[in-house]
Amino acid sequence: LINWQKCEKYLKRVHKNDENSQGGQKAYNNLQMIKALLVQQWHSLSDEELEEALSLRIDFMVFTGFELNDEVPDSSTICRFRNKLIEQNLDKKLFKEINYQLEKAGLKVEKAKAAILDATIIESASRPKRIINIENDREEKGTEITIEESKDPDARWLKKGKKSHFGYKVFAVVDEKGYYLNVLTESANEAEVNKLEKSITGVKAKRVMADKGYTSASNRNFLKQNHYKDGIMYKAQKNKPLTKREKLLNKLISKKRYVVEQCFGTMKRKFEFERASYKTKRKVDAQFILKAICSNMLKAVNCLLKGDFVPICG
Repeated sequence: LINWQKCEKYLKRVHKNDENSQGGQKAYNNLQMIKALLVQQWHSLSDEELEEALSLRIDFMVFTGFELNDEVPDSSTICRFRNKLIEQNLDKKLFKEINYQLEKAGLKVEKAKAAILDATIIESASRPKRIINIENDREEKGTEITIEESKDPDARWLKKGKKSHFGYKVFAVVDEKGYYLNVLTESANEAEVNKLEKSITGVKAKRVMADKGYTSASNRNFLKQNHYKDGIMYKAQKNKPLTKREKLLNKLISKKRYVVEQCFGTMKRKFEFERASYKTKRKVDAQFILKAICSNMLKAVNCLLKGDFVPICG
């Protein structure tokens, strides 16, 4: 389904000595390492579990290219490679390349009829810690207070309904078939209304659909200025109830918006992304991107099996 050689061009300079050997131990093949990261996210494995699986599972060996008699990367090597990938933003380039290939194969439309935006909460990899130690010295009558915060510096608290969450808010833009077009990760306390422009930048679509949380005059003006049809639901205001037309439009938009909810359900159920595996916003964002690649490939395979695609000739 994927031409991996075309993906390899983005990986030529992950290591300093990829093109000009400067001595030292030879690095593992970058394409094999990328494939290893993808199966890691597909099966939601830790670095240690991935190291073991690459030595034991035939399907992992076949897909990644690590043979039975080859030395497989250890967990620390996997971690370092992923960090280098993130530092150079290569995860984002791979996401675009694979989406481009799916478009050219006729499995994903180049310009979607609708780009559907929504957000969901992902718990932090670190448990929230706020330990306050109070030491009272009776002789000096002094009090010393020490506070230990969470080890995840970008995670924040958000109260949704009656439940409080500590972690991140991930934004996804999907097309009407459920392919991820763009993803974005922010701290959980970030307001959704301010993230529409950033979420859909670069997205090719005729209409942008979003729920009431994105209702604002600035968002509607942005869509108009960038030639998107407005599909943001309307929200009633104080002393200004919704008109019949606005209620009807909300109902029509709701009938299309369910697709993004299905995508989040698959992401959390199939790819086990209810809780992040890494700390800091950028690393969580990279995990979301890799899982979005996996989700798009799964969607593409299902389309092939169902025959639900337009083959591109030539």
